[in-house]
Amino acid sequence: MATEDNHQPHRYAKWMVFAAWLCVIWLLVTVFNHLLEDQYNPNQHINYDVTRAGTVITLEQNKQGHYLLNGQINSQPVLFLLDTGATTVSIPERIADRLNLPKGQRYPVQTANGSVFVTDTQLNSLSIGPIELQNIRANINPGMQSDKILLGMNVLKDLELTQLNNQLTIKVPTL
Repeated sequence: MATEDNHQPHRYAKWMVFAAWLCVIWLLVTVFNHLLEDQYNPNQHINYDVTRAGTVITLEQNKQGHYLLNGQINSQPVLFLLDTGATTVSIPERIADRLNLPKGQRYPVQTANGSVFVTDTQLNSLSIGPIELQNIRANINPGMQSDKILLGMNVLKDLELTQLNNQLTIKVPTL
């Protein structure tokens, strides 16, 4: 019976070491996942200044050279990709379904991946940082497989964009 009692503390120590290693691995995965997210979207928390001249947002370029930023459509969180080549805001169909966006007329558009039929929709609100726009025209694109919404020129046209040293400054002039 004495030998059985001697094995119990040893068995308990093995489980404690195993649990400690699991905690270390979980911590490393969490830290590295956060670092990868920051590289993918360095603008998760938008830097902006509000002055008498207007609101200025500063974005960092990600590792692929794109400008991603978190925002909202109809008060629901989304991920935007600034795309000066897009005429209008373009939303992947599965994200439009999640946002319960209304579907209007279908029409053809020319994209970087070729011609595709999209569906017209209207956004009640679109927010990026402190900027909130109302009644924005957009399209729902069934061919987009990304989790990003293209922020097109119908939104960007009234903003002043300046790119310098892997940063994009967006200025919203005061009216």
